[in-house]
Amino acid sequence: MGRPVIGITAYVERASWGSWVDVPGALVPHRYVQHVEDAGAIAVVIPPRPDADDGTALEIVERLDAVVLAGGVDVAPELYADERHASVQASRPDRDSTELAIARASAEADLPILGICRGMQVMAVAAGGMLEQHVPDRVGHHEHSPAPATYGNHPVRTVAGTLLADILGEQVDVPSYHHQSVLRHPGYVASAWADDGTLEAMEDPGASFRLAVQWHPEVGTDPRLFHALVEAADRRRRLRSRPT
Repeated sequence: MGRPVIGITAYVERASWGSWVDVPGALVPHRYVQHVEDAGAIAVVIPPRPDADDGTALEIVERLDAVVLAGGVDVAPELYADERHASVQASRPDRDSTELAIARASAEADLPILGICRGMQVMAVAAGGMLEQHVPDRVGHHEHSPAPATYGNHPVRTVAGTLLADILGEQVDVPSYHHQSVLRHPGYVASAWADDGTLEAMEDPGASFRLAVQWHPEVGTDPRLFHALVEAADRRRRLRSRPT
């Protein structure tokens, strides 16, 4: 039957390679690809589309066995009806529209999905939730994102009885790089917390596999979340291939 195919959302960024300088390219950190393929799947990159809508997103997810909503810049606060905090990064409307549509379409199709950092926030906003725009204002420290391009490391405690707890156990140390977090998450249950009260993971208990984490598992050495996603993708692929 072959391996499951997992889409990973990406940026369009200006990049340089060989003789080509400052050329627009569809980019995602290769660590995402490596983890997905090491876990036994085929990774494909999903570039953002400025014209993305729910119909296009449904066409995308119908061709996939699972999706990873990757990390990146802050979701535009206007999308969850909040005033912009001074710390919020410049918005990327192409990623916002594409990934919000994919989050909605994957929920409709019950496509396995793993949201990572920004991806978790996209999933919450797509469900009608709200974000905390600058975590340090509440917690009084910068441990979740200590410096530009520098990952923090801290423990998170999972919630007993959740899928995440089944995958990772009661506690795990995680690499993190975020200054925002999810405040409200309709349709999801909390599945992990940091010691300072920051929500670190959420999941949909009614879905086959709909899980999001605020940290960055792709930069760490623990592959269990990616293996769990690939296993869910493989189960879905096998069910869809059964003769009716």
